[in-house]
Order: sequence, then C-alpha cells, then structure tokens
Amino acid sequence: MALRRFLHRLTESDEERLAAELKAWADTVEGTVRIADAEPRSRVSLAGMVRRITVRPVEGFEALEVVLSDGTGEVTARWLGRRSIGGLALGSRLKIEGVLGIEQGVKRVVNPTWEFV
Repeated sequence: MALRRFLHRLTESDEERLAAELKAWADTVEGTVRIADAEPRSRVSLAGMVRRITVRPVEGFEALEVVLSDGTGEVTARWLGRRSIGGLALGSRLKIEGVLGIEQGVKRVVNPTWEFV
C-alpha cells in the first residue's frame, strides 16, 4: 500500500497535487463548503486560492474579477466599481461569502464579503 502511494505521487501531475493540497486546506476553513457542493441561488461561504485576477468593463463600470479554486471547482468573485484590493495577488487564499449564481455556465458571486485566510 505504501509503495502504491509512493508510485502515485511520482506519476501525478502538478495540477493534481495542487488540487489535493487545496482540498485539504479548504476543509480546514470553518464555515465553508466546497465549491463543487455549493448550491446556486443560496448564500454560501467559500474558501479558495486566487487563480486569476482580471479588471474588465461591466455595463459601463469597471469590475474586479477573481477566480478562486478549492481543488473541487472554480468560482468567480466580482466586485463592481473596484480596480483592486490591497494585498490581493495570485496565490492568495480568500474566504468569500455571498449569493452564488450561475451566469453563462460560470459560478459567480457578485460583491461578496471577503477576508484573507
């Protein structure tokens, strides 16, 4: 059994290893659910690592979009009227809370409350 785990670790990709580490970390953040298990149209609390940061125009305003991953899935957090959040960078770990919606097949939370974890 130990040999099988060792061989698996040698052959797994960096993405698989990162996903497993993120799952283990996200499970330790109290009060959160996994992104894959989050129910649309309900208030959720999610934890994840920042995978992408984008500033884009949305209906005449600028919006900061951050893609979070917890190893089970991804969610986009969108803050309207913002260009940045102090201290936010790729690889940052965040906990967000808000109403989860699905827009064009993408899980999205608009103007969530947030904290660094």
